[in-house]
Amino acid sequence: MDIKLKLLASLCAVFIVAGCGNKPEEKQPEEEVVEEVEVEEEPEEEVVELPFTMPFTGEAIAEEIEQRPILATINNHPAARPQSGLASADVVYEMLAEGDVTRLLALYQSTIPEQIGPIRSARSYFIDIAKGLDAFYIAHGYSPEAKSMLANGVVSNINGMHYDGTYFKRSSERQAPHNSYISGENVLAGAEKVGASMNYSKKVFYTFYRNEDSVKIGVRANEAMVRYSQNSSFNSTYVYDEGTEQYKRFSANTVTTDYLTGEEIQLSNILFFEMPHRVIDSVGRRDIDISAEGNAYIFQQGMMREIKWKNSDGLLVPIEEDGSEVKLVQGRSWIHFVPTTPGLASAVTYSE
Repeated sequence: MDIKLKLLASLCAVFIVAGCGNKPEEKQPEEEVVEEVEVEEEPEEEVVELPFTMPFTGEAIAEEIEQRPILATINNHPAARPQSGLASADVVYEMLAEGDVTRLLALYQSTIPEQIGPIRSARSYFIDIAKGLDAFYIAHGYSPEAKSMLANGVVSNINGMHYDGTYFKRSSERQAPHNSYISGENVLAGAEKVGASMNYSKKVFYTFYRNEDSVKIGVRANEAMVRYSQNSSFNSTYVYDEGTEQYKRFSANTVTTDYLTGEEIQLSNILFFEMPHRVIDSVGRRDIDISAEGNAYIFQQGMMREIKWKNSDGLLVPIEEDGSEVKLVQGRSWIHFVPTTPGLASAVTYSE
């Protein structure tokens, strides 16, 4: 080969090798290093099961209740509405007093409201109920039979007939007999005045569910109505709210509220006890036989079923067909007494 050609070929080879040697190496992606972070697990909140329950609401409490129950006769005339202290009542019993007029017995133990009323007069079966509850009884006035029972000390009580203007105060906003009230403070002061112990000694109570899911038995019934007469002023309707799992109460198509707070009455249990009634005088006063047992309805969590009731040592208890006590849903209850004539089937209606 020509020397020049050989030299040229050698130079080309050098340039090619040099070019290849100067080409940058492709950079390999670095592996991502993931640091392991140790996450501290938050300790689960320890659920402390409170050892005691409120006797008439089933509410769990840390210490055993020592407050004696208080039972007050509350006026339910339209001129007395809205009443004060109803939202604080653990249980309200509603029943006929005279003619078509119903009265309320409000049971207080978990909370004593600032004011209770309007307070109205006693009946013999009101006193029987107070005795069965071992409650300190409050009324303003009395029927002849009730006056005799109170005078004989059947129950510890304070009555507005003897303490009007002192422990019982009249409201200027309403006319008598729809304007007598007693404060929570005067309930306790009145008990001390008459020498009544306010310690909870008899230990009466209702039975409650611990697992409310067990309540879903019976037939669906989101609304219930009780009709005492053609006078719609004393007919009541209950409407179930799925969201709150509570019943809202209407009387004469008006929602029942507490005058003190303006809050609507919220109830977990609605019960209807069928009982023998009779008129005993020309005024139209009633007598109700609460001494035995009878048919009953219960409404809980939008469900209704037929049960029974019985008088157990003075306490009116809802019972199952097998004789065991009915379990109530935790919360407040409203119990109606319904005459055997016309009976539950006619007086109480319900629907989905």
